[in-house]
Amino acid sequence: MAKNVGGIASDQLKSFVQRIEKLEEETANLRQDTKEVFEEAKISGFDVKILKTVIRLKKMDPEKRAQEEEMIKLYADALDA
Repeated sequence: MAKNVGGIASDQLKSFVQRIEKLEEETANLRQDTKEVFEEAKISGFDVKILKTVIRLKKMDPEKRAQEEEMIKLYADALDA
């Protein structure tokens, strides 16, 4: 039978906490795995900063990406960069 403490279903609360803790652990593991892949790419001669930028650009909506690239070019031209 579900236990209520102060109007809180403790079994349900424990379940939520356990699930969240498990997801946080999985997220930390994924972050570590991602870090290791970036390190492998770096060892293979790839520029990690550029790789991260390419990944970010790939995720963008094509229209927003085109707008951002246009603004970057505009700013660079204005600064003679």
